[in-house]
Amino acid sequence: QVQLVESGGGLVQPGGSLRLSCAASGFTFSNYAMSWDRQAPGKEREFVAAISWGSINVVYADSVKGRFTISRDNAKKTTYLQINKLTPEDTAVYYCNRGRFINGDYEAQNSWGQGTQVTVSS
Repeated sequence: QVQLVESGGGLVQPGGSLRLSCAASGFTFSNYAMSWDRQAPGKEREFVAAISWGSINVVYADSVKGRFTISRDNAKKTTYLQINKLTPEDTAVYYCNRGRFINGDYEAQNSWGQGTQVTVSS
């Protein structure tokens, strides 16, 4: 019964920003790490960022490090992804996932929802 619902995507110009949200239900949110992936047209799904239940462990893909920020509000059962300095290469459907850190490595369970579309274009 795990359910993850992404929102907040849209059309933005290069250099712009968005704040994506992932509303979670059906599990004990604070007991799991959360993550964001993305999939561009014709491309494989790509890991973006992950955050531990206590927001202590945070990891980012090299392609987004310094531009994107993952966070979570356990009381609201919501995971956020602030995406800044956007380029056309960031155009993708963004998905959130549930997972856990094992010896420093994040492993997703791929319990993702329908995603939210981010389009970066002039």
